[in-house]
Amino acid sequence: MEKFWLKNYDPGVPHEIEIPDEPLFRSLEQTAAKYPNQTATVFMGAKLAYSELNRLADRFAAALAEMGLKKGDRVSIHLPNCPQFIIAYYGVLKAGGVVVPTNPLYTERELEHQLNNSGAETIVTLSMLYPKVKAVKERTKLKKVIVAYIKDYFPPVLRLLFTLFKEKKEGHRPALDPGTVTFQDFICNCKGNPPAAEVAATDLAVLLYTGGTTGVPKGAMLTHRNLLANALQIRNWLPSLKETEDVLLTVLPLFHSYAMTTCMNFGIRMASTMVLLPRFDIKMLLETIKKYPPTLFPGVPTLYTAVNNYPEIGKYNLRSIKFCISGAAAMPVEVQKQFEALTGGKILEGYGLSEASPVTHVNPANHRKPGCIGVPVANTVARVVDIETGVDDVATGTPGELIIQGPQIMAGYWNRPDETALTLRDGWLYTGDIAEIDEDGYFKIVDRKKEMIIAGGFNIYPREIEEVLYAHPKVKEGAAVGIPHPYRGETVKVFIVLQDGQTATEEEIIEHCRQNLAKYKVP
Repeated sequence: MEKFWLKNYDPGVPHEIEIPDEPLFRSLEQTAAKYPNQTATVFMGAKLAYSELNRLADRFAAALAEMGLKKGDRVSIHLPNCPQFIIAYYGVLKAGGVVVPTNPLYTERELEHQLNNSGAETIVTLSMLYPKVKAVKERTKLKKVIVAYIKDYFPPVLRLLFTLFKEKKEGHRPALDPGTVTFQDFICNCKGNPPAAEVAATDLAVLLYTGGTTGVPKGAMLTHRNLLANALQIRNWLPSLKETEDVLLTVLPLFHSYAMTTCMNFGIRMASTMVLLPRFDIKMLLETIKKYPPTLFPGVPTLYTAVNNYPEIGKYNLRSIKFCISGAAAMPVEVQKQFEALTGGKILEGYGLSEASPVTHVNPANHRKPGCIGVPVANTVARVVDIETGVDDVATGTPGELIIQGPQIMAGYWNRPDETALTLRDGWLYTGDIAEIDEDGYFKIVDRKKEMIIAGGFNIYPREIEEVLYAHPKVKEGAAVGIPHPYRGETVKVFIVLQDGQTATEEEIIEHCRQNLAKYKVP
């Protein structure tokens, strides 16, 4: 079909790019060889150079090989943003394994489901999350647990303070069971022999769990080529950026497809310095910006809203920020205007989904159209088709289902040929989102065919919440919906009918949800 949106590409942005026939981890190896002393990560004041990051990833891969990891084996990474996440991620890929990014906020129920569905036999978790892993281990296939301590990459003084106060106060150094080892011991005690696995670009790299179009959690199978293609598509979208020159504020969680690509994989390809924050705290975020002025700030509307509304925002200089890519939820025009006035940078609203690694559309830097998700990135084709037929293109300005083709599109859903057949049809990814395309080729999301709720950038699937509601002995019927929220964009509201003769308080039902759902899903 005619890509009539190409006329809106900025000068220097290629219409097509070449995707090297190589595994994703070559990006780290090439950057480490070219810029060995360039700072790769900054975490709580501690810095790692690219040569050291690559060396540690090699050690992790060697340790996995010694442990008996075979090509295609799945490894869960159950960590917040920290250097160990990146080391483990690239180490697993170098060893020929498959990364299963796992949300640290998951409850035991959610964690158990993902481990069993993926068949992961190894997990890298955080010390404070170890009790949760320990509780579900016997009900999964887990054989090896690797426990990371967040303080291991603090500068010496901070490490001492953390040991004196945090570990004693919060019990962050739990007794480890047999089959469990610390992250440091795991990489230090191996012989260091490089893994023998031969990894191709078409091999599976990541199982990224998503509700897809039906809300049933399943793993989107992303290959090395999918992920490398998406990192290069973003790199080529901003041709003015130069290698080694950017500081990338990484507060979005790396276990999510958005940050995994736009912060980590793209950042490594560009030899950028990734400033890692383990969680979102507005004061911490602004103090980090003050200490390590970022040039790039991928985010979600909730983040930018929080910065705009911070009472003492006038005390902070945000003028280092050049570009922000905003995704995961619609960007309110007023939020965009306010943030750009504060920073002098540009917010480029885009669109993506886990099944597409995730980015498919972005607004051109010099031809932005507010309220739109932009145009398809290089090597990508998008159409808006009739909702009923799923085949016929609709006229411009007419709503229809958004379907996409490109090198970043997943190979399918893990062990779910039925769901794969529904979502991937004749080479097209059916997104389940209702969109319009205008006469200039700009796309706009107008509705969702699926019932997904997007709160603070997180995807929430009503069916999962409803299953938890039905598990409460007093609940006869339950339904979850998204309602507008001034800060999160949407939030969850539930409606219930109690069993005959039963009484219950709101708090009782909400507490039941708290026990079984990650915090951001709780109604």
